[in-house]
Amino acid sequence: MRAARTLAVTATAFAALGLAAPLAAATNGPREVTVNPFDVHAGSTITITARGCGHGGTVTSNAFPETNLSVNHNGLSSAIARVYNNATPGSYNLAVRCNDDREVTTHPFRVLPGRGAEGGLGGAFTPSSTEMAVGGGLVAAAALGGGLIVLRRRRTAGAEV
Repeated sequence: MRAARTLAVTATAFAALGLAAPLAAATNGPREVTVNPFDVHAGSTITITARGCGHGGTVTSNAFPETNLSVNHNGLSSAIARVYNNATPGSYNLAVRCNDDREVTTHPFRVLPGRGAEGGLGGAFTPSSTEMAVGGGLVAAAALGGGLIVLRRRRTAGAEV
């Protein structure tokens, strides 16, 4: 009788453990969603991280194209999205959805106006003193060479007459 009772209790414990394991492995959807930076310029990139998406997921927003979450070994999923160049400045939300869950978590962020091109120095660049000295030396050498040519032509022209 004792053996039967021990066997029944053991079997019940294993059954409870076996039924609880899938529930423990299941996620409750994305949680701890973070956005870095919170304020992003149009045309720049934004990094989204979330916990709870063990099999990856997707991030969607009106400010950037749909992006896939990568899976990391420590349970942290991340994605990098590039905000549209023509995104209107203002407040936006992004939605994170795990591949193995229907739960969706949203997080706000703000788009700032684009900063324009950062190319070239334009007219704000002035030559250094070294560049001015080299340029002046070249002009002087050209003037000296031109003067020698003019003087040499004059001598040869006068000698023939």
